[in-house]
Amino acid sequence: MSFVQFNLDARLMTGIQRAGYTDPTPIQTAAMPAALTGQDLIGTAQTGTGKTAAFVLPILNKLVNGARNRTRALIVTPTRELAEQIHDTISQLGNATNLRSATIYGGVGATPQIKALRSGVEILVACPGRLLDLIAQGHAKLDFVEFLVLDEADRMFDMGFLPDVKRIIARLPVRRQTMLFSATFPREIEQLASQTLRNPQRIAIGLSRPAITVTHALYPVPQHLKAGLLMQLLKRTDTNSVLIFTRTKHRAQKLAMQIENSGFRVTSLHGNRSQGQRQEALNGFKRGRYQIMVATDIAARGLDVESISHVINYDIPDTADAYIHRIGRTGRMERAGDAFTLVTPEDHEMVRELEKIMGQKLPKLTLEDYDYSVAAPAKPVVSQRPPRQTLAARGVKVISRPASRFQQNHRTGNK
Repeated sequence: MSFVQFNLDARLMTGIQRAGYTDPTPIQTAAMPAALTGQDLIGTAQTGTGKTAAFVLPILNKLVNGARNRTRALIVTPTRELAEQIHDTISQLGNATNLRSATIYGGVGATPQIKALRSGVEILVACPGRLLDLIAQGHAKLDFVEFLVLDEADRMFDMGFLPDVKRIIARLPVRRQTMLFSATFPREIEQLASQTLRNPQRIAIGLSRPAITVTHALYPVPQHLKAGLLMQLLKRTDTNSVLIFTRTKHRAQKLAMQIENSGFRVTSLHGNRSQGQRQEALNGFKRGRYQIMVATDIAARGLDVESISHVINYDIPDTADAYIHRIGRTGRMERAGDAFTLVTPEDHEMVRELEKIMGQKLPKLTLEDYDYSVAAPAKPVVSQRPPRQTLAARGVKVISRPASRFQQNHRTGNK
């Protein structure tokens, strides 16, 4: 099947060719016919399958011949990075249409966003918090929205955005087309879908397992040797584009510094970095200025870099879903990729869960010439003040301070 069979506007076909798209991906083939006819849609697809274009192209096709200078499509997404990537896709595919889009998110000044809204844009790509602020201030008007997309709905739920999303939906016209995309469907997302969509068509592509183009390997290692093993892996791996996941912001920053000290070009992506720093890190990683990016899950959600060759889980994720999302950053668009996970004895249960999802045992590998027998450093002994009776027994005079008036009242029950 080719994009020609969707009967898209000729200006969109120009954008598709310029973007280098050839044949539609399975999620595009399955979702676009329903989306183009105006049907509500629930889509489930792993990252890297072309999901964004599956909803962007139908929206552009509907908007291209309609009214301008007012917001007609709203795409709600959990993170700034994902908002920018969707905006980039709209700009790329809609380059010949003169349709305008703007991104709305916190962490940066609101003035440019307000200016964009005043100039009149047809498509808004927004994170919930800042959008609600601009609605309350009268800058964002949603009275003419015809299309609503809720992207990565499960992640918005994880991040506590669901109440904000519901407030936004309450501001929208009842008559509209709604598309919801979510990798998983906890009860709260199912309820949101039932309350928000009308007779939706469900599209499910590649639900439960990572892409078949990804090769998986576990590297058992004691906790205290993880950093050393990681450095050895990096030295023995093609490190042109490696994404490393950690569980915490502090660890991401510390690990990035260790990797830099080992001579690699590295950056980090986590919640303690400003929006400007995050954008610089992302752009530098995309363009190859940095070989390695160390990131936390939330910061890297929706990260769209097609050329990532390796994903390394420095910390094993908390859930199998999180593993799938992480690993989805490599092996994209049928490219080969590798996924390495450092596992400690405490990770045994999570490994079993991953192998259950994968339907097979994951290979456990070790590095030759790496010494796994190095003992953990001794924990420093924390000296404690000896008890009072011990001091007295040693002939040290102990002076007791008189109780304060508050303490006396507290003991006697006086107020």
